[in-house]
Amino acid sequence: MILVTGATGNVGAELVQALAEAGEPVRALSRAGRADGLPPGAQAVAGDLNRPETVRPALDGVRALFLMPGYEGQRQVLEDARAAGVERVVLLSGGSAGADDMDNAIVAYLTEAEESVRASGLPWTFLRPTSFMSNALRLLDQIRAGDTVRVPFPDVYTTDIDPYDIAQCALHALLTDKYAGRVLELTGPVALLPADRVRVLGEVLGRDLRAVGLGNEEARAEMEAQMPKPYVDAFFSFFVDGTIDESVVLPTVREVTGREPRTFEQWARAHADAFRGAGS
Repeated sequence: MILVTGATGNVGAELVQALAEAGEPVRALSRAGRADGLPPGAQAVAGDLNRPETVRPALDGVRALFLMPGYEGQRQVLEDARAAGVERVVLLSGGSAGADDMDNAIVAYLTEAEESVRASGLPWTFLRPTSFMSNALRLLDQIRAGDTVRVPFPDVYTTDIDPYDIAQCALHALLTDKYAGRVLELTGPVALLPADRVRVLGEVLGRDLRAVGLGNEEARAEMEAQMPKPYVDAFFSFFVDGTIDESVVLPTVREVTGREPRTFEQWARAHADAFRGAGS
């Protein structure tokens, strides 16, 4: 049995599907324990990673664990996993983990997550992807409202990755010990600007979408209305101060899965229904 935490999230849902398609027994953990949307054979369980006692029953009979980062109960969950006989853990981390700036909120929680896993004594694999292609869903309301799309960090190239590809790499790491003790840095196939992604969305939707870059003050104000300030500060550190570089294409997805990572156009076509009917 493989336990997938965050099973209704972007990566978790893809991983549950991949495991089910591979014929692997999979237990899908989410706060609500919802079964709707799960593939046949996947077992839904409720649990909250901030409350390890709610996760403990779900570890029974589990041999491999896919773990989300950033939860208060992580160290106890890992202790319970080891006691339950779990043989390996695959952690969803990020490219900024291990950086020197522990005042950065994102660096801090990812680094703490990795340190917790290392300290657990369990064989581990860390997945460090770049930004997700699914972040484009944040543009949905703007695209529904019209053809002008305001984007932060307009001059920053990133090699965004499809969560599908992260899940495929997780699948390989969960099923074998080939990647034990390894950090897998994952990227998409090409570096794009925000305007490039808006253009691709327009082509897929048959729309003439136009990206308008936000200045830093405008971007900060809009982002602080949507997320806590420490996380906004972290993104400004990454993409304005340039403390991380997500513009470099790496071959890891191909090396692990045997095929090239999906393009943003492929992601956009797979999720076009979320944007359909937007605008005039």
